[in-house]
Amino acid sequence: MKIRIEDYPTLNQDWDKDKIADKTKKILKKIGELQNMMYAQNKFSLLVILQGTDASGKDGVALSLLKYCNPLGVKIHSFKKPTEEEYAHDFLWRVHNVAPRKGELKIFIRSHYEDILVPSVDKYIPEEVIEKRYKMINDFEEFLENNGTVILKFFMNVSRDAQKERLMERIEMKEKHWKHKDGDWNVREKWDEYMKVYERILNTCNTIPWHIVPSDKNWQKSYVVAETVLKALEKLDIKWPELVSERFKPNVKDK
Repeated sequence: MKIRIEDYPTLNQDWDKDKIADKTKKILKKIGELQNMMYAQNKFSLLVILQGTDASGKDGVALSLLKYCNPLGVKIHSFKKPTEEEYAHDFLWRVHNVAPRKGELKIFIRSHYEDILVPSVDKYIPEEVIEKRYKMINDFEEFLENNGTVILKFFMNVSRDAQKERLMERIEMKEKHWKHKDGDWNVREKWDEYMKVYERILNTCNTIPWHIVPSDKNWQKSYVVAETVLKALEKLDIKWPELVSERFKPNVKDK
């Protein structure tokens, strides 16, 4: 079935904030336990990809998700405009270069999808080149998964009204001035064009499925992402590694 972004809610009206917040806290603690064990086991890796418009809440979700995690086993990479060095390579070079190592939980704030999204809207790369990138991305993500990396992809579905409110906060609130960029308002004027490309991405780069997250409220998006991450971790055979020693024998009971 074809995905239409407008068919997905940006807000769940019937959710109780206090109940969801309580569930989220328990989920995040469990994620922390499993992530720490995954880091010690050094067998699996998890890549969380967060895509969405400016002010859709990607940074906030990332911070929430890592609240109880072992900082030694987590990393966040925020993709910006490619550097001169990155431009000198194929478009996936900079992505593969920061893919998670075994045992690591990695969060991409934006990702390789920017190399379809932005040039499609601003039209500075030929369409035939962009068209080939859809298949390249599917193949790349499948390659990572076949090598032990679980990939979870989230589209942060925020409404235009909620986005405007958050962009205005960056102007009106001193502690958020650092987030403001004039360019975000220019991009906002191209909302329809971006949504059209996002729909193409969601429907074409779906070898690994997308999760569309209601993102008008921070507590709702944090819950949806956390619940999905926990389910993915629970499906893995994560366990504490056995003692490796020529001198000592294991004498510790499982908890």
